[in-house]
Amino acid sequence: MSGIRLVMDHLVVGALTLEQGVEYVRDVLGVEMPAGGKHPSMGTHNRLMRVGEGVFLEIIAVDPDAGPPGRRRWFALDDPAMAARLQRRPGLIAWVAGTTELEASLRRCPEDLGRPVEVRRDDLHWRIAVRDDGAIPGEGALPILIRWPDGPHPSASMTDLGIRLVRLRVGHPKPERITACLSALGGEGLVDVTRTDGAPGLDAEFRLADGTVRTLD
Repeated sequence: MSGIRLVMDHLVVGALTLEQGVEYVRDVLGVEMPAGGKHPSMGTHNRLMRVGEGVFLEIIAVDPDAGPPGRRRWFALDDPAMAARLQRRPGLIAWVAGTTELEASLRRCPEDLGRPVEVRRDDLHWRIAVRDDGAIPGEGALPILIRWPDGPHPSASMTDLGIRLVRLRVGHPKPERITACLSALGGEGLVDVTRTDGAPGLDAEFRLADGTVRTLD
């Protein structure tokens, strides 16, 4: 396991439209998420906000102006079950962890975390693990792995509205599956893993600029 270590990179709020996602975050955290950009290869677009050192929050939705991407979109956005969930309301659907050894990390985890894909957004480019079926690993409980180019983390240039990520809780009916993968990846203690009687789920605590703590789920 030498050299393999995970770090928290960003949390992902899914929404049917960016406008709905912005309204959800505004209602919970009291801030207007700044503009992001488009992902032509995935047919999606986003909003972005820094929430800590090397950590950001993302809202993602299908881009209505984009053509079909020629593959299943990431974050399960082509999945009817995800569409039905987001029809009810936007919510926290995934978490992304950074690694400097993407291929090695993918081999270490006993779960299917996907395969490396090159992605661009405007002048940014990165490599991220995406499953061919577009599914989110562990229904959101397992991390999506990302590898940014060397240099400053992209969150350094994102708008900072004084919101800070406090903790992420991951619920799963078989938490040992999650902890085994995280242990193999050098990600012990990165998130709080709990047992749940229902479907896997996420909730994240954020501290607002005035010290108030609010939860996205």
